[in-house]
Amino acid sequence: MRLRDYIDAVAPFVGDKLPAERQLATDIRCSRETLRAGLAVLQAEGELWRHVGQGTFRGSRPIGKPVRDIILLEATTPMDLMEARVLLEPPVSATAALRRADDDIVLLNQRVDACQKAQDRSACERADDAFHQTIAHVARNPVLIALLRYFSGARYRPVWQREWDRTYRRLGVTEFTRTHSEQHRIIVSAIADRDANAAQIAMATHLETVSKAMLVAGD
Repeated sequence: MRLRDYIDAVAPFVGDKLPAERQLATDIRCSRETLRAGLAVLQAEGELWRHVGQGTFRGSRPIGKPVRDIILLEATTPMDLMEARVLLEPPVSATAALRRADDDIVLLNQRVDACQKAQDRSACERADDAFHQTIAHVARNPVLIALLRYFSGARYRPVWQREWDRTYRRLGVTEFTRTHSEQHRIIVSAIADRDANAAQIAMATHLETVSKAMLVAGD
């Protein structure tokens, strides 16, 4: 049950990538052997699928061969990723504001609550990722969902993790649970009000804050 609950939290959508086995075992406090046995059960049930060299993903194995985008992911720098996010996510948030349902606002607020309750870097990263992917789902465009999922995959590459480690060490958990989460709440408020322009501006402001923090940490 603990493994299922953890996976629901870190990989809520079909196609989401799970953290590496070492991180999984650490987070749920079990041995690698116990973890692998649990993953095997979930894989047999169609809850997960695994690809050698690429990782473990939520849902059933896709029909045919998976997209071979690992080379692009390896070549992506953190600032490449942030530039792409700045270009895409603000208009996605605007679209979400126009298409949202009442249940979406409840879920988005739950995502913000999870961000505010995060206790360490790993929890912050998972909560933040879930928040941004949920906005793509609220926009109800499968292409945008796929693109945000691709961005999510890049976030779990070693080069991104090293960069975020530096940023996190400088900022600490308080910056994420307060400033970043407050910005998340502003985005949700704009989406709830169906104010597309405000949602777009709020997301752009948030991503600019993250980008500046990463640049300062890298100096």
